Amino acid sequence: MSNVEEMAARIDARLRALGSPRGIAAARRFFKEEVDPYGVSAPQIRELAREIYREAKAWPAAHRNKLCTALWRNGKLESGAFVAYFYARFAKQCGHCEFKLFETWIDKYVSNWAHTDSVCTLLTEASIRNEPALALQLPAWTASKNRWKRRAAAVSLVKAGRRGEHLETILHVAGLMIEDKDEMVQKGVGWLLKETHQTHPSAVVEFLHTQKARAPRLLLRYAAEKMTAAERKRVLG
Repeated sequence: MSNVEEMAARIDARLRALGSPRGIAAARRFFKEEVDPYGVSAPQIRELAREIYREAKAWPAAHRNKLCTALWRNGKLESGAFVAYFYARFAKQCGHCEFKLFETWIDKYVSNWAHTDSVCTLLTEASIRNEPALALQLPAWTASKNRWKRRAAAVSLVKAGRRGEHLETILHVAGLMIEDKDEMVQKGVGWLLKETHQTHPSAVVEFLHTQKARAPRLLLRYAAEKMTAAERKRVLG
């Protein structure tokens, strides 16, 4: 057994040992779709990620990537969360190659909103922050048949929107999905616009005003959560 396989087995055993029936029941309450949890809390997963990072931080990137992919393959809810917390510790090293790896994980393994949001707010976001041109790859994701990849196109830009960056791409991505029928995608787009409104309020309000006849009410409500009364009336009225 290789070092990577041994480490993957160790991590899985630790997560299994930390789980509990109560934790399993609690985890499942958060999802409409079926998930397969061990029942481990997020703070416990983050602590394990810190511990493993200290052992694996000097590994070649190829070994790190192989470890994370092996963990994704077991399908457990906590394994995906561990990967996101663990890989986020290498955020400064994330660029084009890592972005394509994260896209592969979204295509093959991500199957719920929690995994989507962890991968996108921690990993694809880091790649885009380091190499801003990568944001231009996100509009193509909006055409995917995979609901989680479409949500990922929006959520990958949430932190950028909060910082006031990539406004043109954000509005383009939002416009491409403004009529999406999937509620999880609608919530992702609404979240993106809510965060972008903090730094570009006029642009977001005007965008939503022009799109409100096409946009689902759920998306508009999410986007308008932090708006002034006057702005909400313009968007929702």
